[in-house]
Amino acid sequence: MDETQTEPLTDELLDELLAAPNLDSYLGERQPGRRTLSDYLQHLLDKKGLVQSKVLAETEIGYTYGYEIISGRKEHPARDRVLQLVFAMQMDLKESARTLQAAGLSPLSPKNERDAIIIFCVNKGMSMMECNDELVKRGHKALYDPD
Repeated sequence: MDETQTEPLTDELLDELLAAPNLDSYLGERQPGRRTLSDYLQHLLDKKGLVQSKVLAETEIGYTYGYEIISGRKEHPARDRVLQLVFAMQMDLKESARTLQAAGLSPLSPKNERDAIIIFCVNKGMSMMECNDELVKRGHKALYDPD
């Protein structure tokens, strides 16, 4: 069974935290927030049988910067750069949420129009270019804007 199927839901974790006899027992057992972006991206590359160079070719990040993100040498990548990886790796909504969380970035929110467009595109399995078209058509900045 893969990691995404065995990972407990937030509500389950909250129940465990509230039932814990002390904070050390919960934190010691669960170690929340310890998964790095690099670890999670490597997990997804392996799970999906993807090759880093091919993934990076699908983005506008640039190989050096992209390898730094995936290897963990770039600790605080820009949100749009991480979202480019989301599209290049054909992540679903759960995977994209976990990726943004592992990067320490804000989650996609349906209350934000730009984010809502990105959520729609991820959910429909659209490419980054298709998403960029939708964003620009509605007056938003593309995930990659050369200007």
